[in-house]
Amino acid sequence: MKDEATQRMAGDRPEAVAPRRMAQLDRVEALRLLGTVSLGRIVFTHQALPAVRPVNHLMDGDDIIVQLHEGAALASIVAPTRATGVVVAYEADVIDPETHIGWSVVVTGYAHRVTDDGELARFAARLRPWVEHPGVKAALRIRPDLVTGSQLTA
Repeated sequence: MKDEATQRMAGDRPEAVAPRRMAQLDRVEALRLLGTVSLGRIVFTHQALPAVRPVNHLMDGDDIIVQLHEGAALASIVAPTRATGVVVAYEADVIDPETHIGWSVVVTGYAHRVTDDGELARFAARLRPWVEHPGVKAALRIRPDLVTGSQLTA
């Protein structure tokens, strides 16, 4: 029996895609690849349940910066400034839907609200949101603790 993930459609019939190899990425390469894309998914707890939201990001060194807007579920997760932070996961990938070749990176770490006005202005100038929100005046910094990545090759 063929796995649906290793098939693609050719007309009305499935066409097999050769099996792929998966190689683990080291931390440096995983974070480098994360910096080559601007869209990912943040995983957090919302009303005691897991939630996932697509967001734009940029890299600031090894940290991931995500823009927040007022009223969003994501804005409610941020811990007070002096707290340890809130644990979140962040995932981004580039996987070709036809060849199934690409990479995926998952970062788990503590998220903190960015409060420095200079940093906020610098990030606002670089972040290009995919949806315009009038109340965008805040950002979230995710400090990677656990970084995992994998690359799919032919």
